[in-house]
Amino acid sequence: MDIERRAVTALRVFLVVLFGILLLLQVMSLPGQFAHMAEEEPDLAYLRWPLTVVTIFWVFCAQVVVVSTWKLLDLVRADRIFSDASWTWVDAIVLAIAAAWTTFLGFFLYVGFKADDPGMPLLLFLLLLALSVVGLVMLVMRALLRQATNLRTEVEAVI
Repeated sequence: MDIERRAVTALRVFLVVLFGILLLLQVMSLPGQFAHMAEEEPDLAYLRWPLTVVTIFWVFCAQVVVVSTWKLLDLVRADRIFSDASWTWVDAIVLAIAAAWTTFLGFFLYVGFKADDPGMPLLLFLLLLALSVVGLVMLVMRALLRQATNLRTEVEAVI
């Protein structure tokens, strides 16, 4: 139990740091980066706002995952992870990953049809596959959580 408590505490520290970095990206870095891109390359200036909105949306999706993970850690600490309360947060993670994946697919297709060199589309395809794996793993974990919740409910009914 002590190892679990330490792991939850360490994960919370990392989640706070991650959320802070994501917030910094969302508020300062990404808008500034695309404003600078528009100044340096006027032929790509039309992409400033679409890229800013899409990347800020991706960061928002990551923030939803971080907050949902935090809330799930609260449930772990209270020994309520195998309850109906966890469904809201697991569903939020799955939906955030699905939303990010959908917009990333659109971005991948846009870049893929405009590219002269296969390097960038290949890298984006690799990232799309990685995001797909994360989403599918979350779906499997969601199914396992459902089974464990049902088993716990049955055992509590028997007792």
